[in-house]
Amino acid sequence: MTATVTADGPQRPDVSVVRLLARTCAAEWTRLWTVRTTWLFLAAGAVVMVGIAAAAGSSAASDPDAAGDAAWIAAEFTTLPGQFAFLALALTLVTSDYATGGIVPTLQWTTRRTVLLLARSLLAVTVATTAAVLLALAAVLTALTASRGALELPSDGADVLATVALVVGAGASLGVGLGFLLRSTAGVLVTVFLVMLVLPVMLPNLPLEWGDDIARRLPGTGAVYLLVGEVDGMTTTSSVTVLLVWAGAALALGWLRLVHTDANG
Repeated sequence: MTATVTADGPQRPDVSVVRLLARTCAAEWTRLWTVRTTWLFLAAGAVVMVGIAAAAGSSAASDPDAAGDAAWIAAEFTTLPGQFAFLALALTLVTSDYATGGIVPTLQWTTRRTVLLLARSLLAVTVATTAAVLLALAAVLTALTASRGALELPSDGADVLATVALVVGAGASLGVGLGFLLRSTAGVLVTVFLVMLVLPVMLPNLPLEWGDDIARRLPGTGAVYLLVGEVDGMTTTSSVTVLLVWAGAALALGWLRLVHTDANG
């Protein structure tokens, strides 16, 4: 039997895309949970989010003005710093393979490169988003408990958790796409911090007429608006659009380099 040569490389004709995707996802799942950094990033996210929530709840307990406030706000404010742990988890799922040279045997095993990108994207986004939502819920319950009755738990929590899922899911997609594009953990981390934290804060404070306009087109600004809503000139629609465009563009560029460039190139 001869192999079929496609744009993604040679592949046995008797292996369906669905079967290959499922097999690749299973392999990536095993790889994810056998790496120490996965647990370190999840632990870092938990410490940041639950720790901030506990402090906020304790502060609310001694603040008469905080009586009656919704505990769900703890999910939004703790996700803002905590998201970087989940973004780092997503991007290192890609870049660690290039750092160790493991990308070569990976592509020998999964020769359809588009399937590899899809599997890693699905796994990274699913794990990062699920972890963020669960820890956001844990942060809310922690703040509620620490407030000793000062905070309340209204019924709009589903909208808050959906927002957390959107922000972290888009950020994880951005990290995966940049990982395949830049292939360097340091390079991707620097880029993510620039577009998610540094530039959104720095540009509006510079004496530039176009500083605010550029800042409103960065994913970090969109995340801030959706989580805390303190960005002038932005709406929910524009914020969601910015996040999805950046995530989609990063994945598209990462796919182009993965498919058309040698693994060691």
